[in-house]
Amino acid sequence: MGLFDKLMSKIFGSATSAAVAQPTPSTSEAAVAAASVEAAPAGTPPAAPLVDVGQMLDGLAAKNSEKLDWKRSIVDLMKLVGIDSGLASRKDLANELGYTGDTQDSAAMNVWLHREVLKKLKQNGGQVPSELLD
Repeated sequence: MGLFDKLMSKIFGSATSAAVAQPTPSTSEAAVAAASVEAAPAGTPPAAPLVDVGQMLDGLAAKNSEKLDWKRSIVDLMKLVGIDSGLASRKDLANELGYTGDTQDSAAMNVWLHREVLKKLKQNGGQVPSELLD
């Protein structure tokens, strides 16, 4: 499992845990959901529910004793989900995600990494605040 997969599973796994505490849909909601699955073209899997990445990370940040600015810092985002945020790990993550810049310029790499991680979370079913994707 790559670093991005670990990061994503930490965030999406937290969302799955939170979903367990939410109420179950009513019978009519379940019927509508079942009907929409039946109406899907053959071979098309039902759409996965979106994970509100902002809400999940804000919730983790509220419980954390450190002031971590996950919205602006890849280091803080990685710390928040419990992944090693050291330079070597960030270089590995940059390599995994296809960074072509100079990894010796850690500031530029970090900015790219933060943006790319948020884009990839969105591509994998995450609902990411649009202002963070600019």
